[in-house]
Amino acid sequence: MAVVEKALSVYDAYLRSEKGPKVAEATWDNRIVPEAAVKLKEKYDIDFGDEFIPTDPDLKKRLFLAGMEMLTSVGIYNADTSRVIKVTEDEVRAALRAAPRRLQLGEHKDMVIMEGRKGNPARKPIIQGGPTGATVSEDAFVPMIQSYAQEPVVDTIVNGVMATIDGIPATTNTPFEIKATVAEIRAIKEACSRAGRPHIGI
Repeated sequence: MAVVEKALSVYDAYLRSEKGPKVAEATWDNRIVPEAAVKLKEKYDIDFGDEFIPTDPDLKKRLFLAGMEMLTSVGIYNADTSRVIKVTEDEVRAALRAAPRRLQLGEHKDMVIMEGRKGNPARKPIIQGGPTGATVSEDAFVPMIQSYAQEPVVDTIVNGVMATIDGIPATTNTPFEIKATVAEIRAIKEACSRAGRPHIGI
């Protein structure tokens, strides 16, 4: 009887991130990932040509196979432990099968449903607006998020991070990082309320 693989749990991922192969971050970024990408591009004959988004079914299949091989052969890097989390194809496919097919973002009149798109459907894609993880000054944070939220075409907000909190750098692994995160959440909610969209997905 065949063993059915289960999706990798957060606990298994943690253990692998503690015991996986040790690799220097510079080696990972500058040698392992680029070299694997070049080999797989050649192996699967990946060429986008003049298309920004590929529509050819065969190319899309090859892209998926190349991505799968990239993930299972190279793994996932944990910068905190400098170790590689190795996964199998069965585990990846089990995770894909377990993944939700539809996801609700936001509530009430600002609710949108995120789901897979096939071909070129008439339904418009979900549009996210925001500085996407970029650092933003405290004084500009609320007006910047509000400028995105007030655009009718924007469906959800993807926020930036505060460079400082009360004028103090929001340094990683310090109490000010936590204080800045709490302030960011409050500022985003305030900005969206000012734009008349308090329930937009964040």
